Amino acid sequence: MSIAKTYSPKEAEDKWYTYWLEKGFFRSVPDDREPYTIVMPPPNVTGVLHMGHMLNNTIQDVLIRRARMQGKNACWVPGTDHASIATEAKVVSMLKDKGINKKELTREQFLEHAWEWKEKYGGIILKQLEKLGASCDWDRTRFTMEPDLSDAVIDAFIRLYRKGYIYRGVRMVNWDPQGRTALSDEEVIRREVNQTLYYVRYAVKDVDEEATYLTIATTRPETIMADTAVCINPNDPRYAHLRGRKALVPLINREIPIIEDEYVDMEFGTGCLKVTPAHDLNDYELGLRHNLEVIDILNDDGTLNEQAQILVGEDRFKARKAVARLLEEAGQLEKTEPYKSQVGFSERTDAAIEPKLSMQWFCRMKELARPALDYVLNGEVKLIPDKFISTYRHWMENIKDWTISRQLWWGQRIPAWYNAQNEWVVAKTEEEARNLFEAEGKSTERIHQEDDVLDTWFSSGLWPMSVFDGTRHPDNDDIRYYYPTNDLVTAPEILFFWVARMIIFGHEFRQRPPFKNVYLTGIVRDKLGRKMSKSLGNSPDPIELMEQYGTDGVRVGMLLSSPAGNDLMFDVAYCEQGRNFANKIWNAFRLVKGWEVADSASTPAQREAASWFQHRFNQAMAEIDAHFAAYRISDALMATYKLVWDDFCSWYLELMKPAYQQPIAKEALETTKGFFASVLKLIHPFMPFISEELWHDELFGPRAERDCCIVAEYPKGGAYDEKKLADFAGIQQVVSEVRNLRNAKQISPKTPLPLMINATSGIDFARYADCIQKMANVSDIGVATTQPAGSTSFLVGKDEFYVSLAQNIDVEAERERITKEIEYLQGFLRSVNAKLSNDRFVQNAKPEVVANERNKKADAEAKIKLLEESLANLL
Repeated sequence: MSIAKTYSPKEAEDKWYTYWLEKGFFRSVPDDREPYTIVMPPPNVTGVLHMGHMLNNTIQDVLIRRARMQGKNACWVPGTDHASIATEAKVVSMLKDKGINKKELTREQFLEHAWEWKEKYGGIILKQLEKLGASCDWDRTRFTMEPDLSDAVIDAFIRLYRKGYIYRGVRMVNWDPQGRTALSDEEVIRREVNQTLYYVRYAVKDVDEEATYLTIATTRPETIMADTAVCINPNDPRYAHLRGRKALVPLINREIPIIEDEYVDMEFGTGCLKVTPAHDLNDYELGLRHNLEVIDILNDDGTLNEQAQILVGEDRFKARKAVARLLEEAGQLEKTEPYKSQVGFSERTDAAIEPKLSMQWFCRMKELARPALDYVLNGEVKLIPDKFISTYRHWMENIKDWTISRQLWWGQRIPAWYNAQNEWVVAKTEEEARNLFEAEGKSTERIHQEDDVLDTWFSSGLWPMSVFDGTRHPDNDDIRYYYPTNDLVTAPEILFFWVARMIIFGHEFRQRPPFKNVYLTGIVRDKLGRKMSKSLGNSPDPIELMEQYGTDGVRVGMLLSSPAGNDLMFDVAYCEQGRNFANKIWNAFRLVKGWEVADSASTPAQREAASWFQHRFNQAMAEIDAHFAAYRISDALMATYKLVWDDFCSWYLELMKPAYQQPIAKEALETTKGFFASVLKLIHPFMPFISEELWHDELFGPRAERDCCIVAEYPKGGAYDEKKLADFAGIQQVVSEVRNLRNAKQISPKTPLPLMINATSGIDFARYADCIQKMANVSDIGVATTQPAGSTSFLVGKDEFYVSLAQNIDVEAERERITKEIEYLQGFLRSVNAKLSNDRFVQNAKPEVVANERNKKADAEAKIKLLEESLANLL
């Protein structure tokens, strides 16, 4: 094909993604190859692509493409999560815009609207992932609420229930008044909030002194109407006289007992506690110990109900301010003061959480969690980076029972059935429930199913198994071949929401963990360190980024600064760097493509370049493979970047390039084509589109003889000679020093310069003479044991080099420049010597600091000696 002057990313991306799909390169079925499996963390069906998705899925695609090229049977399973809370909120909002109230609909009618919404909007993010180049097996796309996966969830619930892990009961739960549903502890985000501490006076009844009252500090005056006791510490002498007395709830004057419990902190506030069992977990526990009444004054939406007696129907936060005013007017508010405390917020809706007594379904976690902890502690499941192990351990060792019911309609409906007497059984169908009721001698009148659905994390916890139908059919070909999967790539913030539960369920249902490695990415932040979000307006649109910089450029930009577990400070400049890298590769290809070929012999420089680059390539492959093995994906990309940009483009191709308008030897061209093919294969996992585009050029031979780059064999490293590489690094430094001299003295790159060498390091400079001459434009290379007159010098390691500049520079200006540099270095040397002659410094400073100062001294002395020799040799 003819090669365009500039690379057109969009044209290549559309063409090759379609081609890959048509050829079935992403498809995987069990065979006799080694499987390599990733299950995608299913994005919410409500979602659109954001920067976190970009990072996460780029890493997954890099891993899956590399495994595919290594000959493994690569299977990347995509899908979406039904996201009960988020999706129901979207559907309710959509209905509201249409003038429809959810309360006016039956469950079936609402679900019709929800499924209609899902079909219209639910696949957006997966189509966007195609734009990213995600090489998923799209034929395996799953949705957590499709019939088979929902069936697996119901079966899992019934099994866990029958084993005694699932139970039903009234407990204090985290209640989301906006989502109107219970949440698990892990779905609550705790933040420090500026609040007000209100000091409220509670009158004490039946005491001799007039106007006796207790002052109690609280941040929630709106709940005083639900108080059922005042509590003091039995060891607190200040309140000993109040034992057995009663107090009056402010504003409503209801009598409540004054109780004693050592739970009360005598140092906090006034040392007295209002006890509100319905609206505080600790108060609930106090209420159980002291058999207190429970008065719930809040509706499910966070407004006050009739039991509050005042401000009925008012929102809880408006009620807080109103109660404070009423207390002040009644003379029952002693004072207020600012106060900071931790408040829980819903992970989904960001509403402030209300502790609420509620009948819910729970899963006992302590016994289930133990094997899941052992898998991580014994290394069977590796967390990368391992700094997360201690956090995981702490959470699993302190795990609480999981609230698994949600007061929603969108989700897997809990398979529990009730009769007219509110007795219940767990069964998959109404018929099975009827049989169970009859078997237990109970009524079958008005049988109806539980309204609540299961927590979304319950279904996604089964994901690595359910996508292969491994819970319903545990011996099918797919689950036996692909499970356990290899790598999970996800965010640290769902380590407990999701990862831990997958490991728990994996052990419970298959006695094996669901994956071997968990790669925990960082959070994508802006240059100021803020988490990227739409609300802050600091998150670029990933689709627009790909349109502007090309998908390969954005993929490289995302990965250049994304070490595992560390946050990525994203800057659009990284995408620009990625685009420039793609252009560098494109232009390198145009250079090679434009060479004419001849049957001549390779030059010495070309032969040395080929020999060196083979060793350098093998060295880089060892480094890159080690980075991949340690999941240092960013480092693997950087090593690839340096190999291609610096070693291949800037050195190898420049050494191979024939003289202007001259042909290249056939042998040299064939060697270059081979190296270029290896480079394309090496960059393919990171930059799939440009690598595929160039791979199909006829430069590499007839297309029929080659597969696509996506399934080409991934490069393998080999042996490399470290001395040869070290020697060539010395040659590169010599070339750089000559170029620096030219820049400093404003000598044209076209002007040849003679070079003399005083070699003591053992490098065979004669062998590399052609390389130095070509890259540094050196006219000839000689040997000298002393610095020739009219030359300047530099050091590379132990070797001295002299460049004659007499005919190319202003001698007087050069003498003045060298003199000033010597004076500067002598001043620097005096300051170093002053430190080293100070016994206190030498004796008290760290050894490495003293050693560094001595190195500075030796370096300055060597430079001064060379400059003095250069000055003496100026004509």
